[in-house]
Amino acid sequence: MGLLQRFWTMLKSQLNYWIGKAEDPEKMLNQTLLDMQEQLMTAKRQVAIAIADERRLIQQYEQEKQNAEDWEQRAMLAVQQDNDGLASQALERQAEHLKLAAGFEENWRAQKQSVDQLREALSGLNQRIVDAKRQKNLLIARARRAEAQRTITETMTGLGRNSALDTMARMEEKINQMEAEAEATSELAGEIGHDPLLNEFKKLEPVKTSNALLQLKAKMGILSATPEIKQLERAEVRDK
Repeated sequence: MGLLQRFWTMLKSQLNYWIGKAEDPEKMLNQTLLDMQEQLMTAKRQVAIAIADERRLIQQYEQEKQNAEDWEQRAMLAVQQDNDGLASQALERQAEHLKLAAGFEENWRAQKQSVDQLREALSGLNQRIVDAKRQKNLLIARARRAEAQRTITETMTGLGRNSALDTMARMEEKINQMEAEAEATSELAGEIGHDPLLNEFKKLEPVKTSNALLQLKAKMGILSATPEIKQLERAEVRDK
């Protein structure tokens, strides 16, 4: 379990490091997941080593147990040959192997228990990483929303200081001034283009009155028959 504790301690340290740097949240999350994957692979390799040690211990236990059985068979053979001295030596050798077998068995059982715990913890770590991958997109979306909100707030704060609005107001005033100058220039050009003397004579010209209005005034006796009216009357007689 010390391995897993070291894994999580190191992972927390890395997370605090990236958070402290205040990097891009998306890059931070991606890098954190990469680090988690690397540490998970390291943990898997160490668990694999523990499993290999367990298998070696059980093999040694079984080998010593087999050796003890072999020496027991030899002792029985010596007894059958009436060689008690040789049988006693064989039994001593059997006892040595039984003692070794007992030691290997004890170590194997302890190692097996540790491996079972490591397997379970490793499975939990793997599931946590899977969950972290699923949460990554959600966290990135939240970070993007927060960044967008921050940008909007900064923009609105800038507008609140009237920097952008003042600029637009100044531009509008400048355009109004340009339009006024253009209109004044056009009026001056019109005045310069006319002959003042000719303008005075145009003022003396009588205002033309429509034929219908002249005839109406003559009919009502308001206006005496002028040559123009008489000419209009003769034209009407001819038309009839």
